[in-house]
Amino acid sequence: MAAAATTRLLQQLGEVLQQIPANRYWLAFSGGLDSHVLLHAMATLRPQLSATLNAVHVNHGLNAKAPEWAAHAVSVCDALDIPCHIFNLDATAKKGESPEAAARDARYQAFSELIEVGDVLLTAHHREDQAETLLLQLVRGAGPHGLAAMPLSSTFSTGHLARPLLAVEQRLINHYAEEKALQWVEDPSNQDRGFERNFLRHEIMPTLKAHWPALSRTLSRSAAHCAEAAGLLDELAIEDLKNGAQWQLEMPLPDRISLDYLQQISAPRRKNLLRFWIKNLSLGIVSSVTIGQVEEALLSAKVDAMPLISWPGGELRRYRGHIYAMLPLEPFDASQCFEWKWQQETLMLPAGLGTLQTHLIEYGDERDSTQALSLKQCQQLPMTVRFRQGGERCQLSGRHHHHQLKGLLQQAGVPPWQRDRIPLIYLGAQLAAVVGYFSCAPFLVQNNEPGVSISAR
Repeated sequence: MAAAATTRLLQQLGEVLQQIPANRYWLAFSGGLDSHVLLHAMATLRPQLSATLNAVHVNHGLNAKAPEWAAHAVSVCDALDIPCHIFNLDATAKKGESPEAAARDARYQAFSELIEVGDVLLTAHHREDQAETLLLQLVRGAGPHGLAAMPLSSTFSTGHLARPLLAVEQRLINHYAEEKALQWVEDPSNQDRGFERNFLRHEIMPTLKAHWPALSRTLSRSAAHCAEAAGLLDELAIEDLKNGAQWQLEMPLPDRISLDYLQQISAPRRKNLLRFWIKNLSLGIVSSVTIGQVEEALLSAKVDAMPLISWPGGELRRYRGHIYAMLPLEPFDASQCFEWKWQQETLMLPAGLGTLQTHLIEYGDERDSTQALSLKQCQQLPMTVRFRQGGERCQLSGRHHHHQLKGLLQQAGVPPWQRDRIPLIYLGAQLAAVVGYFSCAPFLVQNNEPGVSISAR
C-alpha cells in the first residue's frame, strides 16, 4: 500500500509541477511531516525539474526548540544535497494580534525577500488543509473569494506561490513518509486547540469525516466551484470598471468611479465592484458593514455634501459626481514653508506628498515650456515652497486680472481634500506656480529665454 501511495503521490506531483514552470523553486521547509514529504519528493523528481531546488526554513523564535528544528532542517537538506536558507525572526504577536497571523505574516515577509522574477515559492498545503480553510472561511462569513480558499498558484512578491500538493490526500503523504522512513519534527503548538485551525482539525473534522468519509474531497470541490464563481465576479467587476471609469486593462487602476454609473447598477453588483476596486488598489480589507455604508453616506448624501468613509488602510470620498478611493490622508501642517534652490533639483515633501523635481529648459527646448518659470527670476528671487492658507491669487496667462486660487482649483476640478496639499512655488513674496496645474503669468518663461520646469513625483 505504501509503495503504491508513493508512486501515486510522485505522479500527481510531477503532473502539477509541469504547470508551474520556474527558474528557481524555493520550498518552504518547516521540518514537519508535510513539508518533509514535499522536499523529499521534489528531490526524487529533481532530474525532471527544469528549475533549481532550494529550501527555506523560518525560525520564528517562539519555541525553545526552534534552534534544534533549524539544525534539523539543515541536516535534512544536506542529506538531499539541497541548499537551505535559514531566517531567524522575532514573530511575537503584538497586543491584540493573532499569534497565528503574526507568525504567518512574518514568515511570508521573509519569503518575499528571497523571491525574484521567475522564482516560485512552494508550500506543502494539501487537500485537508484546503477543506479546513474553506470551513474556517465559512464560519467567518466569507464570500465567494474567501470560500475559494487557496489557489494552486498565485502571484507572490515578484514571482509566484504554488501549492503542488493541494489535490493530494493526507493519507498519501503519511504513506510516503512511512515508506521512506522520514524523520520530522513535531511542533507542539499544532496540538493547541486554542488556535482556530487546530480546534477545527482535531475536534471538528474527525466527527465530520466519521459521517462523511469523502469530506475533504467534496469540500475541496466546493472551494473550486467558489473559485470559479469568484473569477466570474471579478470579470464582471472589470467590465463595470471599464464602463464606470473609462478604464482599460493596460491602464493603471482608476482612483475614481462615476457616481451615476454606481447608482445605475444593482446593489449586489455595486458592492462587488467596490470590493474588487478597493482590493486591487491595495487599500486594505474592507468589511461588509463598510461597503454597506456606501449606500447611505456616499450615494444618498446631498449634492453639495462631501461624505467620507474610512477604514484601516483606505478611504472613500465623493466629489463632483465621482467616488474616490485613496490611502488615508496623513496628518499635515499646511503652514510649513521650505526654502529651495532650483539647482538642488529635488525636494522631499512631508506627509507622503512625494518629491518636487526641477528640469532646466534650454533655449529652443519646448518640453514643459508652457508652464515653465523664468530662469532669470528664479536666479534673482528666493524660492520657497508653501501650501494654501487662503487668499492666494494668481494671474493666468492670457488673462488681465488676478483670480483667487481657491476658485482656480475649483475650476480645475481639484477635490477639496487635495487643495491644501498642492505645493505652491513662491518667488520672493509672490505666488509663482501651483505645481502640476498652472503658473502665474508674471513669472512665466518668455520667448527665447531658458526656463525652469517644476514637477511633482
